[in-house]
Amino acid sequence: MTMTFSRKLIAMFGALLMLSACASRAPQQQQADYTALRNSKPRSILVLPPVDQTADVNATHGMLSQMTMPLAEGGYYVVPVAEMEETFRHNGLTTPADIQNVAPAKLREIFGADAALYTTVTDYGTKYVILDSKTTVTANAKLVDLRSGDELWKGSATANGKEVGYNVTVGGGLIGMIATGIGTQVAHTLSDKSYDVAGLTSQRLLATGGQKGLLYGPRSPKYGTD
Repeated sequence: MTMTFSRKLIAMFGALLMLSACASRAPQQQQADYTALRNSKPRSILVLPPVDQTADVNATHGMLSQMTMPLAEGGYYVVPVAEMEETFRHNGLTTPADIQNVAPAKLREIFGADAALYTTVTDYGTKYVILDSKTTVTANAKLVDLRSGDELWKGSATANGKEVGYNVTVGGGLIGMIATGIGTQVAHTLSDKSYDVAGLTSQRLLATGGQKGLLYGPRSPKYGTD
């Protein structure tokens, strides 16, 4: 073995050691700060209509109709959506933005809930992109204590149509790929696949027991274990 080759081998070995050390020091996913949520101990949650920042008029109800289930499964009492919507309608509030601007203390007075969930939908629907078509739903949310007005938790989530098994296969080659993208968009639009994708987004956004999700609610057998 020549001296030059030995030096190159040593240099390569040293570089690998440095890369390994950097990898071992890579930051771990930080757990959310649950101090405020633990101190608040909300038992009931009012889910407000999500604000729609997309071009799809179905975004608000597509998300709202599926957000109560993961919260209920996580151990929280959720104010029924129909009751919430009828109460606001009776008081002349019909848009999500106006509803989310109601003071926390007033929401507490009307509904008696401990906390309210404020959600914004930033992406919803099917888009044709070059040789493919994607159905995506993205949302972020925050949980606010209606007694103090303090933010207790916040999170975000996204999901797409491929994750829930929606595919349209049309032929091969460039023409086939283009046809597949157009066909997928038409199929998703006609059958409103965004609704199913919104269900997955809701589950991810409001999941309990994870590093970024909500804590288990008082009705869950796992309450107090996270």
